[in-house]
Amino acid sequence: MNKPISIAILIIGVILLVYGISAGDSIASNVKEGVTGTPTDKSLWLIIAGVLGVVVGGFGLVRGRKD
Repeated sequence: MNKPISIAILIIGVILLVYGISAGDSIASNVKEGVTGTPTDKSLWLIIAGVLGVVVGGFGLVRGRKD
């Protein structure tokens, strides 16, 4: 994977992670978490996608391209 793609995936992952964390702190998520004990599905998926993007992008940057 080349460096610009890895950087783009890393940046998108960080953005998704930030949105997921802020969605987890929303009023709707707090109400659902108070009733069911789990945060909303949207915030969970955003956090999972963000972590995955950070891991894949970071791995692409660290590993680099070996031609």
